[in-house]
Amino acid sequence: MWMHYEPVHAVTYFHPRAQAAYQAAGLRGYWRGYFAGRAAPLGPTGAAPVVAAFYNFAPHMVTRALPAVWQLATPEEALRSRLTGAVQALAELTYELPERHLAESTELLEAAADTVETAGRVLGAANAALPRGEYPLARLWQAATTLREHRGDGHVAALVTADLDPVETLAWRVAVDMPPQNLVGRGWSEQDWAQARERLAARGWLSADGEPTERGRAGFRAVEDATDHAAARPWRALGAQRTERLRELLEPIARAGHTVIPADSPIGLPVLPG
Repeated sequence: MWMHYEPVHAVTYFHPRAQAAYQAAGLRGYWRGYFAGRAAPLGPTGAAPVVAAFYNFAPHMVTRALPAVWQLATPEEALRSRLTGAVQALAELTYELPERHLAESTELLEAAADTVETAGRVLGAANAALPRGEYPLARLWQAATTLREHRGDGHVAALVTADLDPVETLAWRVAVDMPPQNLVGRGWSEQDWAQARERLAARGWLSADGEPTERGRAGFRAVEDATDHAAARPWRALGAQRTERLRELLEPIARAGHTVIPADSPIGLPVLPG
């Protein structure tokens, strides 16, 4: 299901209309819009909670944006901008779909999002508490975002439990399956990367030449399994039949979303099969 609702959310990072909406609010430059839009549900926060919640950014990168962005746009303005841009993006991507298709997709995705457990999940809770949008695409995007951040909070908890720090996590992904240029924009120095690889090797996750070991693969599989387990409650609540119906409905929307997500996106979102 993540592969089907993540592309709905991700238009906010990659579609030109989403970027234009942030710029219109005074948030010029990609990272100002990113940090303001994603952090806005938390209110006019400083950098520290965002460093913790976003997890994989170097602290100095976050402090360059926060709290300074709130002088350019308030959290309320940033929320309006991110929703406006996301809705405009989805409208462009889904204009060929019947209204009833979008309405049913929204109803089912909201039903799943309404059941998320927010205890211990800061970003999931903050997004779940936002007012419901007036129009189907606004509601669809917000439901996808709540589910996405809820799952992300659980993933961070699994990483912390596995004692993987942010740059170690990124270094592991590069060692396994992601080109390094996809993740260098997180603000970590070459020394940070090198030391993270050394720590992964010391714990037996990487070999001396930097290749993933079976111990490392098993350890990270446990992280992914814990993430999936922690994200499963909404789908159990929705039930197998309605979950499958939602997957079918989201399929063309997700495929449309993939058309604006770069192949080298740091999200690491697999292309839908077929």
